[in-house]
Amino acid sequence: MKITTKTFCILGGAVLSTAVSAEQQWSDFSLSYLKGSDYEVVDPDQQTITVEHASGHNWGDNFFFVDRLKSDDGDTSTYFELSPRLSLGYVTGADLSFGLVKDLFLTGTWESGDGFDNYMAGVGVSLDLPGFQYANANFYQVNNDHTADDVMVTLTWGVPFTISDSEFLYDGFIDWSSAESDHASETNFTSQLKWNAGKLIGTKSPVYVGVEYSHWSNKFGIKGADERNPALLLKWHF
Repeated sequence: MKITTKTFCILGGAVLSTAVSAEQQWSDFSLSYLKGSDYEVVDPDQQTITVEHASGHNWGDNFFFVDRLKSDDGDTSTYFELSPRLSLGYVTGADLSFGLVKDLFLTGTWESGDGFDNYMAGVGVSLDLPGFQYANANFYQVNNDHTADDVMVTLTWGVPFTISDSEFLYDGFIDWSSAESDHASETNFTSQLKWNAGKLIGTKSPVYVGVEYSHWSNKFGIKGADERNPALLLKWHF
C-alpha cells in the first residue's frame, strides 16, 4: 500500500472529526536536555533540546515531539514527529478489550526533518500489563521520502517504581523497520532511566535526572552504522 499525503490527511481528518464530542482525559508537556558523545553518522558529540506533548482523549491519544540538535562542530538540525491514534472502541461504541488488550487503534505518524517528510499509517494496540504505566504496539506501512518504502513496528512503554521514598521511571521505545532494496533493516532500542528530583526541590510536577541509552543497529538504514550511546538526561514536566 502506497501512503500518500492524501492518505495521511484522511487519517488526520478522521481524528479531527471527533472534536465535536472530544473529551481530554489527561495531558503532559515536557522540556528535556540530552548530551551524548557516541552518536553515529553525524558528529559523535551532540546536544539535544526536546519539547514533548502527549494527551489522552475519549477518541484516542496523540503524541508530538520536536528535537533541536546541535553538534560540537556547530551543525544544527530539527526533527519532529506527530503521532495521533484513533480508538476503534470509540468509533464503534463497542468494548474491544480482551485479555491484556485495552483497545485497538487506527494510527499514523508524520516524521519530518531538514529536507524530508515520511508518512506512516497502520494499526495499534494499547496493552494492560501489570506494573506498567502504559504499553503500546503500533504496526505501520511507511512512505519514505528519499528511500524505498518499508514496514515498521514500534513498541513504547513506561514503568514507574520506587526505592524507599525515591520515585523512578524507566521508559522508552523500540523501532524496527524492514530491509529494502536501498537500505538495511534497522532496530532502535532507546530507553531512559530517570529519578524524580522534583520531590527534593519541591516541584509539583516531575523534574527528572537520569540517563538515556541508545542501542541502534544500522542507524538510518546504513549497514554497520551501529550506535551505542549513553547520554546525560534532564527532563522537566509542566
